[in-house]
Amino acid sequence: MRISTGTLDDVEELSVLFNEYRKFYGQAPDTENAIQFLRERIMNNESVIFLSRSADGVLTGFVQLYPIFSSTRMRRLWLLNDLFVATAFRGAGVSVALIEKAKTFSSETTSCGLLLETEKSNAIANCLYLKTGFTLDSNHNYYTWSDNG
Repeated sequence: MRISTGTLDDVEELSVLFNEYRKFYGQAPDTENAIQFLRERIMNNESVIFLSRSADGVLTGFVQLYPIFSSTRMRRLWLLNDLFVATAFRGAGVSVALIEKAKTFSSETTSCGLLLETEKSNAIANCLYLKTGFTLDSNHNYYTWSDNG
């Protein structure tokens, strides 16, 4: 397995997995907008995407990190917003390798850590995050607001 930073050259290929990721969360596939969305994130330096590939170069998964900041710690914090592994490669350590890359990147950028959320019902992800050293925060409430107007 090889992990690299995603570039504009990877966007069209990545959009296939990105669409699968979005479908997992109940969204309709939209290749054209997926390509545009990923392209903009990379071009504007608004996210960092790491890609995993098999030994023969097949794209097996990705993780996307967004920069945010902690005012109390006065440092950058990375939001691990997207993690997805192609169905054929699940159980082969791809997700663990991508998380470890994200953790290394977080340290290299002197951030104060990684933050993520997943649905309580996503048992596989919840086990994965505990297995890779994340701590479940049961001390804080999580609220959302959406303007779907």
